[in-house]
Amino acid sequence: MTFDVLPDIPRELTGLAEWAACMVYVLLRQQRLRPSRLAVLSAVALVVLVGVQVGAGMLPLAWWPVGMAASAACMYAFIYAAARLPVKDAGYFCARALVLAELVAALHWQMHCFFFLRDGDMASPSRIMLFAVVYVAAFAVAYVVESRHFRPSQPLDVTGRDVASAAAIALVTFGMSNLSFLNASTPFSGRLGFEIFYIRTLVDLCGFVALYAQQGQRLQQHAKGELKAIDEILRSQHQQYLQSKRSIERVNRKYHDLKHQVGVIRAEVDPGKQASYLDELEATIKDVDTQSKTGSSVLDVILTTKHLECVERDVDLTCVADGSLLGFMTVMDVSALFGNALDNAIDGASRVEDPEKRLVKMALFARDELVVMTFENYFDGDVRTEAGQVVTRRSDRDRHGYGLKSLRYTAEKYGGSMTVRTDGDWFVVRILVPLPRDYVRTEQAERQIA
Repeated sequence: MTFDVLPDIPRELTGLAEWAACMVYVLLRQQRLRPSRLAVLSAVALVVLVGVQVGAGMLPLAWWPVGMAASAACMYAFIYAAARLPVKDAGYFCARALVLAELVAALHWQMHCFFFLRDGDMASPSRIMLFAVVYVAAFAVAYVVESRHFRPSQPLDVTGRDVASAAAIALVTFGMSNLSFLNASTPFSGRLGFEIFYIRTLVDLCGFVALYAQQGQRLQQHAKGELKAIDEILRSQHQQYLQSKRSIERVNRKYHDLKHQVGVIRAEVDPGKQASYLDELEATIKDVDTQSKTGSSVLDVILTTKHLECVERDVDLTCVADGSLLGFMTVMDVSALFGNALDNAIDGASRVEDPEKRLVKMALFARDELVVMTFENYFDGDVRTEAGQVVTRRSDRDRHGYGLKSLRYTAEKYGGSMTVRTDGDWFVVRILVPLPRDYVRTEQAERQIA
């Protein structure tokens, strides 16, 4: 045993470190409780964690793992009760909090014993000052470092494998860092005085770095998955645009030929049939002749296609658009932006039971050197949100729900932004994209606007 040679960390300080580590991760997430209730819960958690540590210190050495398991369970309960987290996410944070607490407690006690080993007064001002500086600085740095990986508005979405991996890292770190204090006769134990403290602090630091790297890798893989899904959406929308363009060209050629057949039909002997044929042909040609002409051939194809879709789904689509504003954007981005936005709006409006409210409005105009795009529609039911972001209502979330993310991705690609709001049963998507300084609209577009 090494306790006879060097003093171990007081149990009260260990409990305080565990509480502070839990608070770091609670503050990094959206809180489940109001500030006043959170303060009460935090005070109770502090008393419980310190009490569990003090009680565990009174147990025989053989019961040491049981005491630490009880402490970890209390940390988990505190994190789960204070932060708005699923069960798996709370376990993931508990593993990180355990390693962080061990690291800060070990670092402080190593410095404490180095400077004050011969000073028996635990309440001396210098000891209190060192404790305050190390704990405040260490947990503040940990909060800043971890905030790069954990944002309140960003869902964690951990899997069982992620939790198991984090728990394994925490258990190995905890066991190896305390091995020298339990048994000095193993090949991995330290036998010299301050060497034991150094080993413990170093092992805890390695464990914290390993957990930090694990989260970084998770975020990188998640970002790659989202980008891949968004890229597939962009390509899909572009392919739909190309297919629609070819279809519209074929339809235009067909009805252009039909115009020349009107004269032949007028030679029909039966006046009733003649009038019927003419009315049918003229109505069909009129629908084609009134296809969208916004100043952007890409947007024209998209709007014409979506208009035909709205007719089939009994949705009223109205739009006011200056397509010449989109000349600085690529064909793929225009088709992805308007294709996704209109798909979402049409899908939402088509679900409305009242036929009078199956309405979609789209606007595209310039204001203060910004291109403003709005997509509005009625909807039924509630809008589902998670961490402040709208999510898909479909059950297959791995394949759906990237429409709005694709819009935001495309807007931010051009230095813009996207906002979503609801007003009762009215859903509004607003996209702002700055006009490039060197962008000048074509003379043809200017004439069309005039």
